[in-house]
Amino acid sequence: MRSIARGASKDDVVGIYVYMLRCADGSFYIGSATGEDVSRRVDEHNAGVYQGYTYSRRPVVLAWSQYFDRITDGIAAERQLKGWSRAKKEALIRSDWKSVSQFARRRAGAPRCKE
Repeated sequence: MRSIARGASKDDVVGIYVYMLRCADGSFYIGSATGEDVSRRVDEHNAGVYQGYTYSRRPVVLAWSQYFDRITDGIAAERQLKGWSRAKKEALIRSDWKSVSQFARRRAGAPRCKE
């Protein structure tokens, strides 16, 4: 067990996973979980432990996750991802950073690419 240094908060010691699930209906669910492994949280969603969004959209599969050392950073990332378009989320899942960047510029008011 890690000890908390003087002046450090618990938030500085315990990390958090931010994750994205692909639901059976094709939609995405974004959540967060503290602990050593996000797979347990995915199993809980599939078992129906949570009566929220994923309950009627099972089974779910883990599409993406990232660990953050600081809980506050993870919560900020979770909120940011929830505001992203579906296309931008799919680019993140593919690790297509060029597209993630392009979608970010487009949201900021840049004109759409002509087809």
